[in-house]
Formats: sequence, structure tokens, C-alpha cells
Amino acid sequence: MKKILLPLALAAACASVCAAPAGLAELNQMTKRYAPVALTADTRQLSAGDKKAIAKLIEAARIIDVLQLRQRWAGNEALWAALQKDTTPLGKARLNYFWLNKGPWSILDDHQSFLPAQVAGIAVPAKKPEGGNFYPEGASKAELETWINALPAMDKEQAQWFFTVIRKNKDGLFTTVKYSDEYKPELEKAAALLKSAAADTDNASLKKFLELRADAFLSNDYLASDFAWMDLDSPVDITIGPYETYNDELFGYKAAFEAYVNIRDQKETEKLNFFAKHMQELEDNLPLDAQYRNPKVGALAPMVVVNQVYGAGDGNMGVQTAAYNLPNDERIISQRGSKRVMLKNVQQAKFKSTLTPIARLVLRPADQKDIDFDSFFTHILAHEITHGLGPHITTVDGKPSTPRQDLKEAYSTIEEAKADITGLYALAYMMDKGQLNGTLGQGEAAERKLYTTFLASGFRTLHFGLTDSHARGMAIQMNYILDKGGFISHGDGTFAVDFKKIKQAVADLDREFLTIEATGDYARAKDMMAKYVVIRPDVQKALDKMKAVPNDIRPEFKTANTMLAK
Repeated sequence: MKKILLPLALAAACASVCAAPAGLAELNQMTKRYAPVALTADTRQLSAGDKKAIAKLIEAARIIDVLQLRQRWAGNEALWAALQKDTTPLGKARLNYFWLNKGPWSILDDHQSFLPAQVAGIAVPAKKPEGGNFYPEGASKAELETWINALPAMDKEQAQWFFTVIRKNKDGLFTTVKYSDEYKPELEKAAALLKSAAADTDNASLKKFLELRADAFLSNDYLASDFAWMDLDSPVDITIGPYETYNDELFGYKAAFEAYVNIRDQKETEKLNFFAKHMQELEDNLPLDAQYRNPKVGALAPMVVVNQVYGAGDGNMGVQTAAYNLPNDERIISQRGSKRVMLKNVQQAKFKSTLTPIARLVLRPADQKDIDFDSFFTHILAHEITHGLGPHITTVDGKPSTPRQDLKEAYSTIEEAKADITGLYALAYMMDKGQLNGTLGQGEAAERKLYTTFLASGFRTLHFGLTDSHARGMAIQMNYILDKGGFISHGDGTFAVDFKKIKQAVADLDREFLTIEATGDYARAKDMMAKYVVIRPDVQKALDKMKAVPNDIRPEFKTANTMLAK
């Protein structure tokens, strides 16, 4: 769901800062990498019952913050309490940056500690423990594996399950403990708040989910509530519970608690339904040999657009999540797939705080007026949707296969780039057909906004360095389109779109990606990456100008604070 991206130059610059305790000036500089934003959502359409319910959901989410702190490290809560007692300017800066990172390790600096080795008698590890607080402190991966592998099948499954921790019993032996027991006091409080919110709401699907999720907190069985979450159709959109496993860097088994309290954006969600109606038409008109097109495109995976009211735990830590795809339980994915949630107001904040200043640096003044949030966000929607277009089944040596299997480690880069460029191609196609009049419009002005915003957004992605499949895919797109003349470099770190060449360049590149996937051509994919996954000198000039641009945002949940104050 989430990927933490670190600009290469920034990583080098901060290595020395994080090798020793950060002073006040350093902490302030590190904090400035997150632009403060007031996050708001429109609550006017909510019923009186839903307004009462959402306030209780925010309170439940605050409990999630405490649970996730504990999961990241056994000493986290004690350290948090100690930092709150230091009211000096340095103490306040340390507490501020601790809360932003949900621990004493700077996420943007390879999880290096920014605190002294000892704080109020608490020993602070130099780096975040790989196993977090999911396993006994000091237990090695090898001894844990030996124990797990010797267990009977059912016990082994529980030891590796999302919702258990491993502890030592009174005899010093490893044992499995359910989340419902490990975090019982907090989960009982959260469950009571969910039950109370369920009683307040007049939405049947929300009521069902909240009641089932409250039961799950106490029983440790999340299956029924995850199915109910898939069916959630409510103005109040809530995600709360243990989900992502990134914090377990030892095995990747254990789920961290997170919460997103959202309000559904019905207008933007209806855009997705609109796109769904044209999926087969788009597939039939892809720049791809007809033999490789899918004659029967499947149903669009569930997807909703929301505005975030509050985030907690793993849902509000470091770089902010702008979209998530859940649940991760294969039992649900195999039967129902997964659901994508897009956080529109978070994307708007990122657009304003990061993309807009980048556009001022990489575009000339005459082109900056064409930077447009609707074009930016609609392309993000199109990117997600067009993951479902193009080849998904291949044949290798007469046997059925998939592009993922065929392209191996190159697949994620090619697929992310394919979704980017196919989304752009699809929007231009629909523009030409007059199908986006109610969304982006048509004609020269709409095209200028679409392509110019895409160009600037490409630099926003490359700003993080080539450490991620999205960024590597964007490097391919940027360099290929420059070579085709669709983008123009002025040689001074600024760029523009050639509107006479851009459509053909996009179509040619899309055909290349789609054909690589259709044929499962691993060698062709690797050749493409070797040629284009580079930062060329002209692009580097632009990136060098971006050092003062914030990496991300830090939300103040203004609407949540207002609702709780009532």
C-alpha cells in the first residue's frame, strides 16, 4: 500500500545528521521536510447520527495511535512519556519529531535514531528493531524460525498469522499470543466506542461493519468484518484495525494497527463508475495488436474516493498515505478481491505543497498556468483503473502464464509505467470522444492542462530518486518521451510539452509497454530499463533545484478537532 521514498541527495545530506543526536537546528530542518497543512472535509451532508458516530470513531482512532506506538518498539510508550516532561526548546522539538515518526527513528533517514543513546534512563536503539515489538527482544530470526518450523501445522499458522505476537512464557519458551489478549484493555475500549458509533449511525452497512469489527477486536477473528468492510456503502467511510505488515521487517507477518476516518466523496466516486462503463471500449482501442486485447474485460475492483477526517497509527506516520488497497487476507482476496480507497483531500494537499512548487521550478511561467489539480487527480484515478486493462494472461512454451511471472523483477516497474501511460492515453482518447466534458472537458485548453500537469508530476515522482518501481517507471516515460520529442528540454532545467508530438509519443510508448507484457518479453523489458532508468543531465538540473521543496505533508486534522470540540 505504502512506499517510503527518500531523495538520494537528501539521504546523503542527512546521513551525518542522523549518525549522532540531532540538535535543535537539525531537528527543525528535518521537520521542515513535511509541510504543515490543515486537512478539512465537508460534513454538511452527514446525518445527525453519523456526526455523533464519527466523533466516536475519531476517539477510537486515538487508541490506535497508542497501540501502534507499542507495536513499533517495546520502549516507545515510556520514551514518549519521558519526552513530554522535557519542556525546553530541544525537548519540544524532539517530542514533535518523535510523534511525526511514531518513534525515535527518522523515517526519511533510513530509520536512524535522532535521539541520544540514553533518554531518561531509557536505552534508545540506533535503528528501529527489525521485529518491532512483535517478537521477544533479543530473539534471533534463526531461533524463531527453528521454533516456528517445529510447530504442528495449525500452531505454525497461528505463529505466522497477522494478528498474533510471539512472547516468552514463564519458562522462557516461545509462545503465541493473540492480539485480543496482548492489547486487551485498549481493544475493549475501542470496541465499546465502535459499538456506540454503530448505535448512532442510521446507515445499515456502517452499522454492520462497526459491530463486526468491535467483535473482531475481542475475538481476534477479523474475517467477517473484513467482508463487511468490502461492502461498506456509507457517507462515513472508516478503516480501522491491524492491516499492513511493513513494520515487521523480520518476517513481514505481523499487522500494524491503523485508522482512517473518512467521508465519502460521492461525486469523485461516481467518476470511477463512469470510467467502468467504458472499460471494454478503452481495451478495444488500446495501441496494441488486436490478438493481444482482452475481448471481455472483467469487472472493476471496488474503489471509492474519500476525504480524510483523521488518521492514526500506521495511517499517520511519516510520508502520508494518499491511497490504500485492502484487506491483505488472501481468503478475502481470492473470493472478493480488494478495495482501493483514494484520499482526495490528501492528494490536494500534496498537489499544493509539493507539485505546485516543483512546477514553478521545472516549467516556464507561460506554462505554469496549465497546472491543474483535476487533471492530476483524474490521472491518478485513471492510473488505478488502467491496471485492469491490457494483457493479464500470456502463453510461454505452450503453457499458460502471466506478465508478472514472465517479467519477474522487472514486472513492477513496467506495470506501474504501463498504468501511468495507459491512463494518460485513455484520458486523451476519452477527451477526443467528448466523454470527459463533465470532468476535464475537451479541446486544446484541456489537453494543455492534462499533458503539462503530467510532465510536472513526473518530476515530483523523480524527486524521490530511482529507489521505487513508480520512480523507475517514470524515468522510462520521461526519457522516452523526451527522445520522441513529446517533451522538450530547454537545457536550463526547465521543460515543456510539444503538443504536436505528445500524443504519438504516448501511443508509441504505451504500445511498447503493452506488447512487452503481452509477449512476456523479459529481455525486452530489461533492455528498456537499462536504456531509460537513468537520470540524464538535463533532468538532473531540474532535480537539483528542488532541494528546498518539501518531501511531503504533515496534516493537522482541522475537521476532526472541530467535531470533537462540539
